[in-house]
Parts: sequence; structure tokens; C-alpha cells
Amino acid sequence: MDDPCPPMITIGTGALGRAMPMHLCLDAAGRVTSAGPTLAKIAPAPLPGRAFFDLFDLRRPVGIADMSGLRRAGQRLHLALRAAPATGLRGLAVALADGGVLLNLSLGIDLPEAVRQHRLTDGDFAPTDLAVELLYLIEVKTLVMAELHDLNRRLQGAKSVAEEQALTDTLTGLRNRRAMDARLADLIDSGQPFGLMHLDLDWFKQVNDTLGHAAGDHVLQQVGRILTGETRLHDTVARVGGDEFVIILPGLVDAARMHGIARRIIDRLTAPIPFEGRLCAISASVGMTISSAYPRPEPDRMLSDADQALYASKHAGRGRVSLHDP
Repeated sequence: MDDPCPPMITIGTGALGRAMPMHLCLDAAGRVTSAGPTLAKIAPAPLPGRAFFDLFDLRRPVGIADMSGLRRAGQRLHLALRAAPATGLRGLAVALADGGVLLNLSLGIDLPEAVRQHRLTDGDFAPTDLAVELLYLIEVKTLVMAELHDLNRRLQGAKSVAEEQALTDTLTGLRNRRAMDARLADLIDSGQPFGLMHLDLDWFKQVNDTLGHAAGDHVLQQVGRILTGETRLHDTVARVGGDEFVIILPGLVDAARMHGIARRIIDRLTAPIPFEGRLCAISASVGMTISSAYPRPEPDRMLSDADQALYASKHAGRGRVSLHDP
């Protein structure tokens, strides 16, 4: 026959603190008689001798305001320290034979924040408490998320670089034909007027034939710098062929101003370009058209018209500027 009276277990406060570092013992009057070392570390002031309901805000179950209600609770408790930072706690209340109550508490969902605020370590938790494992998982998740964020940032950077390279002429650093086509389409779709120049280098073939392709590449790079220097930041300068360039000038449809820009470019390109002790002599011919000259601008037609104007400059003696007249 089973013994109807289970044996009593006596445990000292030191052992109780090691087994339950977040415990709280209350006497029949509701005053703290002992507290676990971790709970004492979290509390803003010494706990023994203080009234439980002065120290803690019991949020659930609702309506418990005295020891008799706490002794009857027998279920999970949700409470928080009244003093800042009002650390939230979870726990279980067990009625004692002397009329007091033993509460075994934990940090619950507020664990990470409480660990940071109170500088807790694994030594502040019972060996059987899963809090340390939870903190480890949170740390691992944080590291993984940081690594994923960094990987995503690097992928986005690589994507941006690849997109930029896809729109850039590798020799001169100017825009390429694909970028030019996209810019023309954007301007036409938005209805913004613009000027268009088609520039071709004069005597460039002689540079390649007499000084070699390295000299030709050097000349093209210098031409790219000159074209960039003579245009605005929001203009588009594109290399569309071996020695052919297109300049798109948003908002500029004044033929006289465009002619002045083209003349400055030609004058600068006429100056010999040094290369390895030799001088590379070139010039440039320019053909121009403006979007406002068309009822509905079309990229192919405007490029073709600028090309015709360019060859008119070539036939007129090179080093000249011609405006297409629709």
C-alpha cells in the first residue's frame, strides 16, 4: 500500500539558489524571505523583507492582489518588476505548507534584452535551463542574418557593377550603343526635347596605320576625355563604333549653341595628341539634329539624319559642323 504522506524534502537556500537561480520564496504575509542569485542581480534593490506585491506587477492571471489568490493560482504567471527597466518574467507559484509561496521564475520572451541589460552570463542560469541554448541559437541566427545581409549587399554591388559594365565602352569609359539607345528612348518617352550630335574622327585610320593600334587606342581614350570635358554632367557621350561617337544633349535644341559646342570639340581635337614621343594628328567632323524638328522623334530616323549631316561635313572638307534640315 502506497504511503499517503509523501516524504518532506528540505533544501537550503544555497542549494535552492543553484537549482533555481530565479526563485522567490514568500512567507505567509507575502514578504520575500529569499531570492535566487540571478533574480537578485536583476532586481534594482535588495529583495528580502520586501512585500511581493510592492515589487512585482502581476499581469496574469488578472485579479490576484493578495497571498490567498497567489496560493490558489497554481498556473503560469506573467509578471514584471515595477522598477525600471520593468523586466518581464514568467513563472509558476507553488503553495508551501507554512502558508508561504515558492515562485520559480524565468525571463521568457524578454530573455535577450534582459541578458544585455543586466549583463547575464551562462553562470546565471540553472544547468537545466534552456535559456543558454536559446541565446546561442539567437546569436547564431544573428550571425547568419548578418552574413546573408553582407552577401546580399555584395551581390547587389556585383549586379550594379555588371549592369554598369554592360552600358560602358571598356576602352574609353564612355557609354556604349546600348546605353545610347536606352537614353534616346527615355527622352522620347518623356517628351523632353534634346539635341543629337554624331561625331567621326578625321585621319584616325592614318594614326592606326602609321603608329599602330596602341596609338589608336590612346587617341580614342584622349578623345573620350575631351568629349566628357566639353559636355555637361547630364549629357550622354557614347562611343558607337571604332572612331564614331554620339552626344545626346537633353534640353538643348538651340542650333547656335550646339554649333558652338561642336566647334569647341573640333578645335580641341585638332591639337596633336602625344604618344610615346610621336604626335597623333586628327580632327573631327560633326553632324547634328534636334528633336523639336520632328513631329514625333524616332531614334533611328534622328540617328540617320545626324549621320547624313556628318557626311555632309566630311564632303565639305572635314573638321566641320553640319545641321540636318528636315
